[in-house]
Amino acid sequence: MDKKTVVIGASDNPERYSYKAVIALTKQGYTAIPIGIKKGSIIGIAILNDRPILSDIDTVTLYLAPERQAEYFDYILSLKPKRVIFNPGTENEAFEQLLIKNGIEPVEACTLVMLSVKNY
Repeated sequence: MDKKTVVIGASDNPERYSYKAVIALTKQGYTAIPIGIKKGSIIGIAILNDRPILSDIDTVTLYLAPERQAEYFDYILSLKPKRVIFNPGTENEAFEQLLIKNGIEPVEACTLVMLSVKNY
């Protein structure tokens, strides 16, 4: 099953973990949907700069500092993902509690590690 994944905080900078995550997800056969503040692309996949209406989202993986996440709370909830992965440095207790209240599982983990150990 394709775990359609929204990557929030995506960057076209190859040094960034969000960039590496989009590549790793794609290589393993997942649909990666990068969303970021700047235009660009990652291996030919356009980085979306708005909040597109999406459906059948399994996972949202965050690459945004906690203080920048609030503007995405409502959008992420509207996607109705099964889980939200808080990559290292993005942990946010208040947002995690909000997710739980909405039936969404918060996961404090590293997307790249999860993919590398086949635990995604």
